[in-house]
Amino acid sequence: MFRRILIANRGEIAVRIIRACKEMGIETVAVFSEPDREALHVQLADRAICVGPAKAADSYLNIKNVLSAAVVTGCDAVHPGFGFLSENPVFADLVNKCGLTFIGPGGEVIRAMGDKAEARRRMLKCGVPVIPGSDGCVQTAEQGLKTAREIGFPVLIKASSGGGGRGMRRVFTEQEFEAAFAAAKSEAKACFGDDGVYIEKLIQNPRHIEFQILADAHGNIVHLGERDCTIQRRNQKILEEAPSRALTNKLREAMGEDAVKAARAVGYQNAGTVEFILDGDGNYYFIEMNTRVQVEHPVTEMVTGVDIIREQIKIAAGLSLNISQRDVVVSGCSIECRINAENPADGFSPCPGRILGLHIPGGPGVRVDTALYPGCEISPYYDNMIAKLIVHGKTRAEAIRRMRRVLEEFLVEGIETNVELLYLILHHRDFIKGRYDTGFIEKNLHMLVER
Repeated sequence: MFRRILIANRGEIAVRIIRACKEMGIETVAVFSEPDREALHVQLADRAICVGPAKAADSYLNIKNVLSAAVVTGCDAVHPGFGFLSENPVFADLVNKCGLTFIGPGGEVIRAMGDKAEARRRMLKCGVPVIPGSDGCVQTAEQGLKTAREIGFPVLIKASSGGGGRGMRRVFTEQEFEAAFAAAKSEAKACFGDDGVYIEKLIQNPRHIEFQILADAHGNIVHLGERDCTIQRRNQKILEEAPSRALTNKLREAMGEDAVKAARAVGYQNAGTVEFILDGDGNYYFIEMNTRVQVEHPVTEMVTGVDIIREQIKIAAGLSLNISQRDVVVSGCSIECRINAENPADGFSPCPGRILGLHIPGGPGVRVDTALYPGCEISPYYDNMIAKLIVHGKTRAEAIRRMRRVLEEFLVEGIETNVELLYLILHHRDFIKGRYDTGFIEKNLHMLVER
């Protein structure tokens, strides 16, 4: 087992990893940017090193500085968390070249699955259903329009190296295509340094379903059931639940088997997530594989009792999984709400600032993952998610009622948050009945923010 791990991240995920390491008897090293000098993850780690100024490119994304921090402090391994360098194949390769262990899949797998066009090809080859679309990236608007005509409008233009809804454009007519194509390529280049895009059929109003995978170095792969991540704003998730009301047992079994098949086809190791969309007729399609721990991993932990961060570390250390697929039991229902420092009534504009007052909820079946404390500063330089509220109930109805109570108790003074929006979603008739799709926020936003 590792003696000392560097956490190449910040915020609540860095705190989450530090806590898991402490329980495993592993020392931790935090990295931080200059504005994060007083951050909670810095205070909780055994050691901490500044890796640069505020701008992420000069600190948390500065591979040389992060690796130097790991080497100079004598770390055995690096945990990237999510975001930042977590899906950077160059970083994964360099960690290993420095004689350290990258807690995640190898660079080759990250490259293959990070290239969405290549991932499509691999899934087609192993028999996992994919959405009809282009065979790889398209270079020009003319080529893209030809593909769009072949598969039929509406279509989706997607960044090949993308994620988080960036570099993505919906196109409903031929007249819109050229401008949307140029916009998608430009955004992809700005966000990911790669302007490659591909075209696929737009499945309108689907459900977004993902399966959590664990795979060790000895050929053992299990899935931990699904998460329903359909409630999104601007293609970014804000509420997740497990299990999904949209799946029958037969459909759940088929999707789980395909998720394992997808992981095995690329020689996957460590924790990962296979993401599907589900249409109204019960057809599902692979959309991508996230080669890292997900923001929403706690809902799976709550319903299965499996500590995914601990399993990541054990797998990276070369240990075998101690659970088989038969051992995975989903119990009850879990819901996660992402608390963002933003104003939904003002186009979800970020709202950085100082936390003047804070009350963290508790009680049975409640978990709060956060790096907040009274007086801390919410930086304008990074992602504006400030906390994750997670609840577990014996039934979905109990979980909904519990989350409503938790949102009522969660008080943050000094900044705007999306707490009220989430609270109203949990009272919406369609959500309660489980009758929602990825267009839920767009369709109901005016009513939700004007009440």
